[in-house]
Amino acid sequence: MPDTSDISKDVVVRFKNDLFVVTEFQHVNPGKGAAFTRVKMRSIGSGKSLENTWKSGENVDIVDVERRSMQYLFSDANGATFMDSATYDQVLVPKAMLEGKEGYLKEGIEALVVMYEGAAVAVQLPRKITFTVTEAQDAVRGDTSGNVTKDVTLDTGIKVKVPMFIKQGEKIIINTDTGEYVERA
Repeated sequence: MPDTSDISKDVVVRFKNDLFVVTEFQHVNPGKGAAFTRVKMRSIGSGKSLENTWKSGENVDIVDVERRSMQYLFSDANGATFMDSATYDQVLVPKAMLEGKEGYLKEGIEALVVMYEGAAVAVQLPRKITFTVTEAQDAVRGDTSGNVTKDVTLDTGIKVKVPMFIKQGEKIIINTDTGEYVERA
């Protein structure tokens, strides 16, 4: 039986007769007392978020899911549509399941769609995606202190902090887990 050491992001867990997708987790080993795992998860059915803490080594009911590589096509008011490149089946991922990932969706990117009983329950984006900077202020001459950053707008509309030397029109790589600038493309 799986235990708390098997918990990771986007794992599906059965808890209180409902299915939850793990959105964040943290293994904590305090100096005094027993280790534990703190988990934030979102209900697949209702979309509500929940926090729970399990003692280290405690059994957890992890549900078997299918992870399929799919291509992002487009978004609308209901959610995002992905297509399986092998079978051309299209799957709608509800907006609640995207939660903070909408700005990283670029037409044509390959993502892992987590499926349970024929329905999409989560999306795992590639860790790094290349974007084009559409809006950027010019660097201020003489501002050379430490890690100086500025806000820029990317081609999908999201804003990220980048180093001062990044200019409009450049291609940059963003970490989709943290939303941080990685490097120039």
